[in-house]
Order: sequence, then C-alpha cells, then structure tokens
Amino acid sequence: MHAKDILIDGYNRIQEEVHAAVEGLDPGDLHARPSDGTNSIAWLIWHLTRVQDDHIADAFELDQVWLTQDFQKTFGLDLPRHDTGYGHTPAKVAKVRVDSGDLLTRYYDAVHAQTLGALREVAAKDLERIVDERWDPPVSLGVRLVSVLSDDLQHVGQAAYLRGLLKSS
Repeated sequence: MHAKDILIDGYNRIQEEVHAAVEGLDPGDLHARPSDGTNSIAWLIWHLTRVQDDHIADAFELDQVWLTQDFQKTFGLDLPRHDTGYGHTPAKVAKVRVDSGDLLTRYYDAVHAQTLGALREVAAKDLERIVDERWDPPVSLGVRLVSVLSDDLQHVGQAAYLRGLLKSS
C-alpha cells in the first residue's frame, strides 16, 4: 500500500463522518450550542471544510472550491471571503448559519473531490516537498496532509459528540 492510498482512506473517513454528523438534522440542531463559548455542528463542519479547502488548495497550487464553485456566495455568510474560522470568537461562530445540512455536505463533497484528485497524483517523493516555510521546521506536503486529516477528524468528532448530546435530550 502506498502512502497516498492511506491518505485517501483517511480523507474518505472524514467524508463519511461529515455526512453522519449532519444527516437528518434540522437548522435548530445544526446551530445549537451547549453554551455561548462553544461551537455548533454547522460551524464545526463549515470550519473543517474551509480548512481542508484552504490548505489543500494552497499545498497543491489549486483554487479554493469555496470561491471557484461559488460556495462563498451560496452560504452568504457575513464573514471575509477567505475566512476559515481560525480564531473565531463566539460572535463569529454564531454567524455561520445554514438552511440545511445539505449545503454543508455539498460543500464538503466538492472539497473532498478536489482533495482526492490531488492525492491520486501524489508520488512518494512529493510528500517531502516543502509547502510552508513559515514554521520551524518548514512544513512538508506529507506533514500538511496529515495535519489537515487530524484537524478534520477532531472537528468531525466534536460534531458527532454534539449530535449525540442533542439527540439524547
């Protein structure tokens, strides 16, 4: 098994969990927050998708799906167009609202398709390519891909936990 096959499997798992986290939820459930300082399912799924979109596009020198497929306009959020949710205050978290989970999964699926397209072309030597020199040590493509995978799995796990809390009430 090649490293890219492991990465593809990992990203496929994110997609499965994103769908499971939002499927069948109404807008009230998607936007529910256990307290003011916590995140909603809608925000968690939007954020993990924005981070994947931003970081994968940057690492592979692609355009972000958020912009090229008009998701930025479709979501209509009162946020800067390149916002990924990093460092959001509770007030900004509250701005991420959707009419249905379908919009979240459509956006994730489009980002996922772009991610898989890029991963299918990766050779082992590509994983060593430096994609971000702002860190010490500089970040390789392999490290960036695992970092996004890890971050996304953590956030989708948070969304699944919140879904469980909501459905147990």
